[in-house]
Amino acid sequence: MAKKPAGVPVNGWLAIDKPSGITAAKVVARVKRALNALKAGHGGTLDPLATGILPIALGEATKTASFAMDSSKTYTFEVTWGAATDTDDSDGTVIRTSDKRPEKAAIEAMLPRFTGLIQQVPPDYSAIKVDGQRAYDLARAKEELNLAARTVDVRRFALTSIIDPDHATFVVDCGKGTYIRALVRDLAQALGTEGHISVLRRTRCGAFTEKGAISLENLEALGHKAAASEYLLPVKTVLDDIPALALTEEEARRMSLGQAIALWPVVKRTPLTGLEEGQTVQAVCGERLIAVAEVGNGMVRPVRVLNH
Repeated sequence: MAKKPAGVPVNGWLAIDKPSGITAAKVVARVKRALNALKAGHGGTLDPLATGILPIALGEATKTASFAMDSSKTYTFEVTWGAATDTDDSDGTVIRTSDKRPEKAAIEAMLPRFTGLIQQVPPDYSAIKVDGQRAYDLARAKEELNLAARTVDVRRFALTSIIDPDHATFVVDCGKGTYIRALVRDLAQALGTEGHISVLRRTRCGAFTEKGAISLENLEALGHKAAASEYLLPVKTVLDDIPALALTEEEARRMSLGQAIALWPVVKRTPLTGLEEGQTVQAVCGERLIAVAEVGNGMVRPVRVLNH
């Protein structure tokens, strides 16, 4: 006897306003349970301390999760000066202290050094893999870590307020892979002091903003009704910046079977300019997203076929 599926098909995106004190994985589990969804994942993790926008992919949307992860993000946060912690946030243990407190002028003068394409060493307590193991697991086991610096893109880093000598607030717009905890750690040290994040909120993750978000509590109150609510966004929400090619029903049928189709007839119907070899496109038929595809050698080849 065939095993009954553990849930029902729900396809689309939710922007969850994550509460503090819970992991992204636990949010996914609670969303999946609330909607009785067959499949769910997230489009960019958030630390347990952090609140704010956590995109949740449901069903076929999980095939587009990488586009949410790769998108730009906006964070607001509070820094506590004078103490460094092993996790670079207030969930950790204090490992160094300093009596120095930076002045507003000194902070503002230092921010350009941390704006643009910069080199950043991720925090030891991060999900970076080291020889197949997560860095945070090794850090908890007191293993010595020497994580390699990576290039990240910080598009805006602004001081928004000085609360008191010990605390200041900031806003950052950044590209994928940027660790705000590491940004604060390095800024504090450049200012001749120590510091860590005491409050962190993500206000935007690509196309997902606070305006269209729902709290985990409210989602659970809606339960299965959430799948039919305005909060469930289309699978293609994360593909807004990607060119769309309009297919005929026959082309859509072939692509849904994993077959490549000729590019020229498609382009004649949707006059896009500047398509490049290897470019990612949306293959659509009417309002339906058929596949995330790639252009190359005069063909459009499906990379991820959507079944919804």
